[in-house]
Amino acid sequence: MLPDLSAIKAFIFDVDGVLTDGTMLALNSGEQARTFHIHDGYAIRHALKQGYRVAIISGREEEGVRKRLESLDVRDIFLGVDDKMKIFNNYINTYRLDPQHIAYMGDDMPDMEVMRRCGLATCPSDAAADVLAISHYVTTKPGGRGAVRELLEATMKAQKTW
Repeated sequence: MLPDLSAIKAFIFDVDGVLTDGTMLALNSGEQARTFHIHDGYAIRHALKQGYRVAIISGREEEGVRKRLESLDVRDIFLGVDDKMKIFNNYINTYRLDPQHIAYMGDDMPDMEVMRRCGLATCPSDAAADVLAISHYVTTKPGGRGAVRELLEATMKAQKTW
C-alpha cells in the first residue's frame, strides 16, 4: 500500500543501488562504469519540469555519474560525500525545505540517518535488510531497474502532475 504522497515536494536519491543496480565495471582506465535505467531518467526530468526539486547525495565520486545526472538537468549533485546528513541539512537550509516534504531513497547503511530524518523514507526492493525495515515505502522494482521511476510516478500521479 502506498503511503500518503500528497506533501512531497522534493526527492533525494542515492546513486549506487538506487539509480544503478549496484554493479560496477572496473575498466583498465581505472574508471568504474555503471548503468542507469532510461525510465528513471525520464521520470527525473519530468519531475524537474513539474517543479519538484531533485537532488543526488552519493558517497562515491565518478565523473561519468555527474555527466549522466547533468544530462537529466539535475543541478543539486553531491558526490564523494562522507557525511550525508550534513549535506541533507545544508540542502534543506539552502532551499528552506521542510524535511517532512522530502522523499529520500537509499539502499544501504550510509543512507539510514537521512532516511530517519526525512518525511518519506523509501528504498528499492533489493535494499539492505536494515534499510527495508525503516522504509515507509519499498518499491516493487530493484535498484537501477525503475525503482526511482516507480516512486516519482506514484507521487506525481497522487498529486496529479504526471
